[in-house]
Amino acid sequence: MDLAFNKNEDAMKLAYSQVRQKLEEIYEGGGKISIQKQRERNKLTARERIKWLCDDGSPFIEIGAFAGYGMYASQGGCPAGGTVSGIGYVSGRQCVIVANDQTVKAGAWFPITAKKNLRMQEIAMENKLPVIYLVDSAGVYLPMQDEIFPDKEHFGRIFRNNARMSAMGITQIAAVMGACVAGGAYLPIMSDETLMVEGNGSIFLAGPYLVKAAIGEDTNNEALGGAETHTAISGIADYKFETERECLDQVKKIISKLASPENAGFDRIKSIEPAKNILEIYGVLNEGNNRPYNVVDIIECVTDAGSFDQFKKDYGKTIVCGYGRVDGWAVGIVANQRLIVKNKKGEMQLGGVIYNDSADKAARFIMNCNQKKIPLVFLQDVTGFMVGSRSEHSGIIKDGAKMVNAVANSVVPKFTFIIGNSYGAGNYAMCGKAYDPRFIYAWPTAKIAVMGGEQAGKTLLQIQVASLKAKGQLITPADEEKLLKEIMESYQTQTTPYYAAARLWVDDIIDPAETRHLISEGIKAANQNKDIPTFKSGVMQV
Repeated sequence: MDLAFNKNEDAMKLAYSQVRQKLEEIYEGGGKISIQKQRERNKLTARERIKWLCDDGSPFIEIGAFAGYGMYASQGGCPAGGTVSGIGYVSGRQCVIVANDQTVKAGAWFPITAKKNLRMQEIAMENKLPVIYLVDSAGVYLPMQDEIFPDKEHFGRIFRNNARMSAMGITQIAAVMGACVAGGAYLPIMSDETLMVEGNGSIFLAGPYLVKAAIGEDTNNEALGGAETHTAISGIADYKFETERECLDQVKKIISKLASPENAGFDRIKSIEPAKNILEIYGVLNEGNNRPYNVVDIIECVTDAGSFDQFKKDYGKTIVCGYGRVDGWAVGIVANQRLIVKNKKGEMQLGGVIYNDSADKAARFIMNCNQKKIPLVFLQDVTGFMVGSRSEHSGIIKDGAKMVNAVANSVVPKFTFIIGNSYGAGNYAMCGKAYDPRFIYAWPTAKIAVMGGEQAGKTLLQIQVASLKAKGQLITPADEEKLLKEIMESYQTQTTPYYAAARLWVDDIIDPAETRHLISEGIKAANQNKDIPTFKSGVMQV
């Protein structure tokens, strides 16, 4: 390994160490004082509950750890969106797990909390995975109720999805370990089975204070909606337990008796280790990602040795397409190529840009994978489609639309990894969040924006300068330089993976060395939904 590789490796490891540092803060939830209060009430934290629930030694893939990161500062923050969630193994079965974090504003729902919970339900529905809700929430965060209550993708959508999942035959289990108030009371009751912990778990539409104010009745949590009330009187809950661990053990027993799902039949053979050591993946991209590299080096760190076969290798070279295997699973890979390459006419092409021939090749390959029922993996490092009169005259819009059409209508599971740039329509064509990837992850080097920072900064500068001049203000070169600096700082903040993960544009910021594992686990989840529609591409200009 050469000096450049070592420098790249150090930069990538440093970038991910910064991710880990931020995660350690997020893992503290509402802080040590709030955690201690949980302990005093004989309650586990959300992460402790998940650890007890999941099989020993099995992977737990957290989704949305950065949800809400840097948001709601005026409200004191909302670490992980006030909810810990992901996919874990319970009694040997992959399950979606959603646990309210009571240490964060008593588990209240912020706008990002609703978005995160809806994302987890979406994952369950797409992959037909059982769902386990670990309930401990004070309900909607009232100071922001207008941003969470009435709209289509707000709080009420959770219960709509409860009903839809039930109709789809997806098992839902609710373990009530704390408060379950107001509209939130519907979630456990719309689940298949409800378990409650004595002394802490409670379910009611209105708490004691509201009951007193509304009808003058004096009552308390236990009498109104505790475990004894709902297992012996109302019949709403199915089981009660003295401790949380006993409650979680019963959840394991319930999951252990579920029938095995009919799978989709995605092809898998015995896994072979990659040709390159997975850790070599750290040394491919340079710091700043401003120099060419060969994306095949990344592919060879991820795919089983000898399994990757390039499709149309000598055509459309700014996108690499090919069939391979990841941990034994058959996959189709679509990856942006950052090398400076020659096209079939011997002309030089910029890496990271999608040209006509690359878009044409990728569209055909995506359709082939749908024909063969092969899951797709997208490795994004794209600056967009090629612009200029020559490209326009060659029909770049038509070829780009063809690729977007193929991605949008794709029926096989898609898995997206943003390893570098993700700009403009390139984000769409390479299966960005709007194109329904089953899972979408970002490396620490990811940048997501409508265009690159320098181009955007200069464009915004021109607009602002023109506006100020139109108002009669005198703008000096020094003023322009200061204004450009302010624009660039603001824009660059918005392009970071942290900004994207906070808003759930991506499911998580990952260690690049986990890419192979996440593809394998993702396909394993997707394979549990046998219902794959027939591929139809619609109208395309060819």
